[in-house]
Amino acid sequence: MEEHTMYIAGYQPLTLLDYPGKLAAVGFTFGCVLRCPFCHNPELVERDESFLHRSGGNKAEAFLAFLAKRVGKLDGVCITGGEPTLHADLLDYLRAIKAMGFLVKLDTNGAFPETVRAILQTNLVDFWAMDIKHAPEKYSLASESDTLSIENFRESVRLLFASGVSFEFRTTVVPGIHTEEDFEEIGKWIKGAPSYALQEFRVTKLLNPRLAEKSAGKHLSLERIQTRVLPYVQKVTIRR
Repeated sequence: MEEHTMYIAGYQPLTLLDYPGKLAAVGFTFGCVLRCPFCHNPELVERDESFLHRSGGNKAEAFLAFLAKRVGKLDGVCITGGEPTLHADLLDYLRAIKAMGFLVKLDTNGAFPETVRAILQTNLVDFWAMDIKHAPEKYSLASESDTLSIENFRESVRLLFASGVSFEFRTTVVPGIHTEEDFEEIGKWIKGAPSYALQEFRVTKLLNPRLAEKSAGKHLSLERIQTRVLPYVQKVTIRR
C-alpha cells in the first residue's frame, strides 16, 4: 500500500444527501487504487499533476479552516474520494474534525482492511459507507484491477459487521458489468447488513468512456434487484 499525506482535492460546503439525516460538508480525497470504469470522479483516481495545479493544490488545511467556521451550523462531515484510507495522515485528520464536535462519515472501498481496523479502534467515525463493487468472484470486472485480493474486501466487510458502528453497503448498478443474478450473490455475501443502497449508473464523467458504449441499450431494473436482495439484508434503498 503506497501511502500519501492527507490530500483534499476539493470540498462541498453543504450536502443534504451524503450523510443520511444530517447537514454535512464533504471533503474529497485524492488517489485511488481501483480503476472502476464507472467512476464519476476520474480526476481523483490518479495523481495528475496538471489537475492538481488547475484545482489549486491541496485543500486539506483550507477545508479544516472552513469547518471551524461551520461549527454549530453543520451536523457532520463526510470524507470520501478517491479512497481516503490511502492517506497516512487520515487518522490525524479525522481527529481534527472530530475535535470540532462534528459527526464523521467515512466512505471507503474496503481495499485496506488494516486501515479500516485501525480507524474502527479509535471510534473517530460515526457512520461508514463501503462500496461493494460486484459479487466476490467477479470483483475484477468492476474494478479493472487485479492487484488486490478479494480477501481484502471480505475482511473489511467482516470488520464492519463486528464493529457495532453504523454502516451501509452500496453498489453502483451498471448495465454491461452487472446482471440481476449478481445481486443475489452480493446479498448472500453481506447477509444481515443493516442497509444496502443500489445506486443508479449515469453516463456522465467516466474513468473509462468506452463503458458508455458497453452499457448502451442495456437496462437493469433497480426494483427487481431490490426484490432479489431484500431476503438477505434489513433494508434496500434505491438512489437515482
